[in-house]
Amino acid sequence: MIAKIATEDWEYSQMFRLNYQTFVDEIPHHPTNSSGQLVDKFHDKNKYIIVLQAEEVIGMMSVNEHRPFSIDAKVSNIDALLPKFTKPFEIRLLAVKNEYRGSLVFIKLFAKLKDIIEEQKYDIGLISGIVSQQKLYTKIGFVPFGNLVGKAPAQFQPMYITYNLYLKGLENMNLVNKL
Repeated sequence: MIAKIATEDWEYSQMFRLNYQTFVDEIPHHPTNSSGQLVDKFHDKNKYIIVLQAEEVIGMMSVNEHRPFSIDAKVSNIDALLPKFTKPFEIRLLAVKNEYRGSLVFIKLFAKLKDIIEEQKYDIGLISGIVSQQKLYTKIGFVPFGNLVGKAPAQFQPMYITYNLYLKGLENMNLVNKL
């Protein structure tokens, strides 16, 4: 099991299917389509972290540093609700195949994210965390702000995380030595 940045066409194809399974079938946030794939509207701006088991994409998340973010369209005057920052990024499309949930996939994704945060010197990350997983996001170190966005059952809580909060969250989850 390895985490890497997606670069290959076959990786993207599998990611688009996982994205569909997660955000159409499981969390009805997007309408169905006949292709069984969902390409993100920010695809051209995203960098995708994936976890591979052999040649199967079993987990993914996207990182985008180019504003406007998707969350900018959901929360008015977002910058006023956040601590001071200079280099923000947005995390989206966090998805893990059902049969791999509760495994090392999540840790691998967030370890690779840590590397990217350090390389790019991001100082704040934004996420729209699905309400059903808010406890997990909080445990990682994300801080809720603003009102819920979306409609049930696909409601999301805008959240942010700083690098120091992220490190503290990893430490609290006893993940520092596993990275």
